[in-house]
Amino acid sequence: MYIVVFITTPNKKEAETITGKLLKERLCACINIVGKIKSFFWWEKKIDCADECLLIVKTKKSLFTKLIKRVKSLHSYQTPEIIVLPIIRGDKDYLDWLDAVTR
Repeated sequence: MYIVVFITTPNKKEAETITGKLLKERLCACINIVGKIKSFFWWEKKIDCADECLLIVKTKKSLFTKLIKRVKSLHSYQTPEIIVLPIIRGDKDYLDWLDAVTR
C-alpha cells in the first residue's frame, strides 16, 4: 500500500533538510515542497498562526514508522504535523517506480 504524508515545517531550509535526509535514506520516493503557506491552528489554548512550508511525501505504508521517527529527529517543532492519506489508486508505472526507489 502507498501513502501520501503531509509534513509542515517553519521554513524552506528545514523543509529542504528533511527532504534531503528522507530521500537519501530512501524512506520515500518523492517530496514536493510547497512554500509560503499560512497555517491557522489551536496551540496552548488559543488560536495561533504561522508561515510554513508543506512537504508532500510519497512513500509506502511499510516505511511510515521509520519515516515518522526520522522526521521527529530532524524537526524543530515540539509537535510537528505528520499526517497520512492513503493512495487508493495510481498509475502503475509511477507506483512501480515508487517501489523501486524506496527500501
